[in-house]
Amino acid sequence: MEATKELKDLLFEELELIVRTTAGLVRKISPQDWEFKPRENMRTIRELVSHLVAIPAVDLLILQETNQDDVRALEATFDQEHDPEVLLDRMQQGLLALRAYMENLSEEDFLHKKTTPFYLPDHGVAQAKWLIEITTHAQHHRGQLFTYLKTLGYEINMFDLY
Repeated sequence: MEATKELKDLLFEELELIVRTTAGLVRKISPQDWEFKPRENMRTIRELVSHLVAIPAVDLLILQETNQDDVRALEATFDQEHDPEVLLDRMQQGLLALRAYMENLSEEDFLHKKTTPFYLPDHGVAQAKWLIEITTHAQHHRGQLFTYLKTLGYEINMFDLY
């Protein structure tokens, strides 16, 4: 039991770091850069930030087997918000909801209960794996944001990630 709690704590420590450092990066974005897109087949900064900050809340719905329409509706609320501080607050709220969900799981459910996302109907995923997936998903897109900002010449470095 103690090892499972430690695993959850470590993953949430990493997610909290991602949320905190994402906020630092987002607050550096100049208004004129929100529509920057490195290539035609990539997201704009606004689209990337919207997706990144939605991850805790949206992925929580997905792991709870929420239907595609409801997941898309939640994503749309993030897409429609353009105030960076509101978006960052919503990311924090999503993290708190995710943590509450995970902490209310028994050890057995955390390690073995499988839920199925709407986009992979024949592929159940254990709750522990979901938490790892959410962490790496957020980490990936935070790295993309870092690269976008570097491309634009922002004064950022690896210390902005820790």
